[in-house]
Amino acid sequence: MWWGVGAALVANALYSVGFVVEKRALGSLPALSADRPLRVVRVLATSPLWIVGALALAAGFGAQLVVYRALPIAAAQGIFVSGLVLLLLLSSAVLGEEATGRERYALGGVLLALLMVVGSVREGEDVVSGGAPWTLVLLVCVPALAAGVWLYVRVESRATKRYRVPTSGIGYGVAVGLLYGVSSLAIKGTSGRLTGAGPAEAALSLLGSPYPYLLLFTSVAGLVMSQAALQRCRASLIVPVCTTVTCVFTAVLGTLAFGESLPDDPLLVALRVGGTALALSVLLAMPRHDPPPAAPPDHRPGPYPTDAPRPLPPTPRSPR
Repeated sequence: MWWGVGAALVANALYSVGFVVEKRALGSLPALSADRPLRVVRVLATSPLWIVGALALAAGFGAQLVVYRALPIAAAQGIFVSGLVLLLLLSSAVLGEEATGRERYALGGVLLALLMVVGSVREGEDVVSGGAPWTLVLLVCVPALAAGVWLYVRVESRATKRYRVPTSGIGYGVAVGLLYGVSSLAIKGTSGRLTGAGPAEAALSLLGSPYPYLLLFTSVAGLVMSQAALQRCRASLIVPVCTTVTCVFTAVLGTLAFGESLPDDPLLVALRVGGTALALSVLLAMPRHDPPPAAPPDHRPGPYPTDAPRPLPPTPRSPR
């Protein structure tokens, strides 16, 4: 149990550092678009700083494999969400991003909701499952992938329209969060396939399951979609939203798909269900658009703009 908690904390640190380093690198790169995935990969591969961030995220995925072998899905998600605190501190110190008052209240609500979910877990009562029926996993994952891609395309089409109010990134975060939720379930399934057998048997068992193919799709699609969105939006907003969707999706549907039973205590069930409902409500209440930029000092409203020539008075007509 405790080495799983330690691995989760290491994963938190790696994820937070990785996202902040990638966001810093994206600021100096050309504009990216998910419509041109090969160009996105080519541009990202030319940035050494971005590669450092990507390696940190990859190491976080490796730590996540260890976590799912030691902790129940719901407990793991509750620890993962604690990494949001480190992410917000790093984004403020390194990127200079400041959340609005409404967003800070919303993020507090998200943390409360996910703490309610993890508070419903009791050590010794939850069983750590290692496998799930493939049909059930695909039944959960395929609609989530379709919904995530559809939502991303919809948000992208709206964001590229002229004279559109700048998006805050909520839609992007939800879309990418669905993909990463599927990835999290695939990591959970992969961790179960890597135990109790030799390397060759484990590899054959893994390749005969849908998990590596789900990981491949979510890795490639998530890379292109998340980096284009992260370049446009604040990391301090889009990453917490993405993390919330991923954690709620994994804790609720992953628990059901992998047969990790719900608590018998009605209070614990209420905490888990109530926390999920609160997290979703907070997401719906968060602002969809960033506030418009303030006008510069030399463009104050008035009868005449300060940088525009004032009209000349009418020339008096000479008497005839």
